[in-house]
Amino acid sequence: MAPAIVPFQLEVPDADLDDLRARLRHTRWVDRETVTDWSQGIPLSYVQDLCGYWADTYDWRRVEARLNAIGQYRTEIDGLQIHFLHARSPEPGALPLLMTHGWPGSVVEFLKVIDPLVDPVSHGGDAADAFEVVCPSLPGYGFSDKPRVAGWGIGRIAAAWAELMSRLGHVRYGAQGGDWGAIVTTRLSNVDPEHLAGIHVNLALVPREAVRAVGEPTEDEQVALAAAANHRRFGSGYSEQQSTRPQTLGYGLVDSPAAQCAWIVEKFHAWTDNDGYPESVLTRDELLDNVMLYWLPGAGASSARLYWESYNDPAAREPVGVPAGVSVFPREVFPVSRRWVEQRFSDLRHFGRLDRGGHFAAFEQPELFVDEVRQFFRAVR
Repeated sequence: MAPAIVPFQLEVPDADLDDLRARLRHTRWVDRETVTDWSQGIPLSYVQDLCGYWADTYDWRRVEARLNAIGQYRTEIDGLQIHFLHARSPEPGALPLLMTHGWPGSVVEFLKVIDPLVDPVSHGGDAADAFEVVCPSLPGYGFSDKPRVAGWGIGRIAAAWAELMSRLGHVRYGAQGGDWGAIVTTRLSNVDPEHLAGIHVNLALVPREAVRAVGEPTEDEQVALAAAANHRRFGSGYSEQQSTRPQTLGYGLVDSPAAQCAWIVEKFHAWTDNDGYPESVLTRDELLDNVMLYWLPGAGASSARLYWESYNDPAAREPVGVPAGVSVFPREVFPVSRRWVEQRFSDLRHFGRLDRGGHFAAFEQPELFVDEVRQFFRAVR
């Protein structure tokens, strides 16, 4: 008999929130950067201002209540308790949709899109577009267990997700993801293809061979290649650290909320479609809601270990044969072209290129994201 699926109610003790505020107020601050921009990292004044708000104004109970209202559960899969949100639809024909986050995201990324996906009629849409949404927290992230042994890479996670959907009774489902969630989702196409109606990703990784195979790059492709080169040169330090020494990094992140906040929010500055500050696209509360899903469970090292397990895993670029949809938002780290994608995704049913938005598409541009997901899955329901 499969392990039970148990309701999970978030009730963070007041003592944990008091400890957070005390740590924030006693932060030993680094000296100020010697530049006037973000080129040396997230500026001191910005972090002090955000952490001051976190200590004195931010209300965790608001997002805690929202997560509890959606419906949270845990179930043991392959020796780990996996946390997930499960939002059921009022529509009887709703398609089950497995949505997976990445780093430095969490299930919080999907809070704006869950309601319109599960109940499109109440949001001006068509009942035929309804989904039953399942959003698991990656192992070592949020309120899923932390792996205690090595081996929890993308293949093992994809197999666990297939088991989760089976345990929920879904013999046919769709999958969606960005960042590591996109990599797990594409891996599902080889782990569980017989049960997948199709997959949609907002980060499509393509191998270098796919880029070379199509010949001379177009103007748009040259821009994408330049963006990727810039990221490798100036924006990949976090991945080098997390893929080589996640344990060493974790001591600071788990002990200092200011460090954990800075480590994550810097990426929201770099990877969102903003006008210089993350708050131009996400509120302070939204940024901190996401940081809390790392701070509260002490996930600084355990989340980083996914890079140690799977960074540069060749399976992340294996061919995808199931029906697929790809949406490219302009401030994505690597905004791929359709002809590159077609080299890897052999049954590409939808390719959308958006005019705004970045790496955290559902969080930044929920209406555009929902529309892209609906468009693709109409072709495979």
